[in-house]
Amino acid sequence: MATTAPANQRFLELDALRGFAVMGILAMNIVAFAMPEMAYMSPAIYGGTDAPDLIAWITSFILVDGKMRGLFSLLFGASMMLIIASAEAKGRSPAKTHYGRMFWLALFGLFHFFFIWWGDILFLYALIGSIAFLFRNMQSGKLIKWAIGIYMVGFVLLSLGIGTMIFLQMAASAPDAPQAVVTEYNNMIAEWSPAATAKEVALHTGSYMDIVSKKFAEDWYVPLVNPLMLIFETLPLMMIGMACLKNGFLLGQAEQALYRKWALWSLVLGGLIYAALGYFIYINGFDSVIALNASIAWSMPPRLLMTIGYAAFFMLLVKKYARSALMRRVAAAGRAAFTNYLGTSIVMTFIFYGWGLGLYGSVGRWELYLFVVGMWALMLLWSKPWLENFRYGPLEWLWRSLARGSFQPMRIEAKA
Repeated sequence: MATTAPANQRFLELDALRGFAVMGILAMNIVAFAMPEMAYMSPAIYGGTDAPDLIAWITSFILVDGKMRGLFSLLFGASMMLIIASAEAKGRSPAKTHYGRMFWLALFGLFHFFFIWWGDILFLYALIGSIAFLFRNMQSGKLIKWAIGIYMVGFVLLSLGIGTMIFLQMAASAPDAPQAVVTEYNNMIAEWSPAATAKEVALHTGSYMDIVSKKFAEDWYVPLVNPLMLIFETLPLMMIGMACLKNGFLLGQAEQALYRKWALWSLVLGGLIYAALGYFIYINGFDSVIALNASIAWSMPPRLLMTIGYAAFFMLLVKKYARSALMRRVAAAGRAAFTNYLGTSIVMTFIFYGWGLGLYGSVGRWELYLFVVGMWALMLLWSKPWLENFRYGPLEWLWRSLARGSFQPMRIEAKA
């Protein structure tokens, strides 16, 4: 396996990128923590369309929506290659090492989904990561070509699949629409109705057991469906991350001009397309069907552009401010990204769900970002001091120990 990354070496660049990603994921997920699910797609369904809330929605839509998850997927692929290289260097089986980690990650993901928060990505990553392993020996150029091909197939399939909602809406709106079509359309949009959102608010401001029971009774299939829906996005991103580890792009080894080029053109072009999609949603009165298509399917090409653009942009920041105290804290948050990711879910569900402070559905969209900043501060405050005394974050240590079948050394011994 060709790679520019020596085994068993930590890279500030990768750690810092992972830190930016895990912090950015909260900025993406905060609405889903605090409001009904469809509020993420359309502020008209929930969250309000007053000027501050509208600005918060369009800013998140253009700058954050999907891109931080995309960056996390890139880094997952890159980290996978490092772990494979480490296993090979130590004479261990790369397959046994990788699939052992994916097995336990899948269990963590299922626990996260059923007992903490419905927006889990760990189970998704475990399943897709098991497939990505099969591409590990491809050269970086071939990996990127295959990834782009798979991604574009996914874009076409998803656009056609979700696009059927538009045709159903048009058919149901016709003067001579058959009653069966009207009924099918009404059933589809019923889950976005005020009654449905009120029911969702009541559930999440209720008891903990009510939330868990609903998942086991009604939503048990969701972790299995998500990989089927997202494989054509997540797998290519992991493959691109694998390629960018091999060619050194995610290690800061590319020319400065290349990072500037990708950061500028990808973010500008992708951002302009996102702005156009946001405007299209707005002039259509935040129609739920349009918003869903634009957010999930039509935005796939600019989302890929901006994901790579953010990787280049953050790399420029890392290279410029590598010695700064703040960047060291961001990198520490990235080293403990697993703990920070699950810890964020625990903290945010405590703040918003009924078993905690019960603020679900009662905080305005723009005010939610105050909680984001607070959680960012917490990540930056605890991660670095912890890692000065311990080798891994708490959950990183648990995952590593389970995957290796023995307790791993945790505390850093003081130098004589």
